[in-house]
Amino acid sequence: MAFGRLQSSPGATPMSEINMTPLIDVMLVLLVIFVITAPLIGSSLRLDLPEVRGAGASDAPAVVALAIDQEGRLYFDEQPLEAAQLAERVRQAARRNPATEVQLRADRRVPYGRVAELIGWVQQAGLTRIGFVTEAPR
Repeated sequence: MAFGRLQSSPGATPMSEINMTPLIDVMLVLLVIFVITAPLIGSSLRLDLPEVRGAGASDAPAVVALAIDQEGRLYFDEQPLEAAQLAERVRQAARRNPATEVQLRADRRVPYGRVAELIGWVQQAGLTRIGFVTEAPR
């Protein structure tokens, strides 16, 4: 038998580490949200673009997006417009900056003559930098 003091354990030591599990969980949830929503952000106008191999998008300082859907409706920056309104908007863009690039998206079912007509309007307005937007082959 030992007489004397009982051994007492010192209290719990404070944790000096950060629990990373909740942070990792939140980051994974955000990653899933971005992966799901990223394809939806691109464009709300659905066109069946031709698939070709080519150069990527340019980094022009000023860009105007024109589109023609399969019914032949014209769009200026995702807004449907009549031909006269579209020509006026393109002229205004040319007056603001003659180096503006036109990015043309045309559905593959649109006749070539309609696309050529739109290109003619753009050139008459004074814009000469025209890029054709396509999809990469799968």
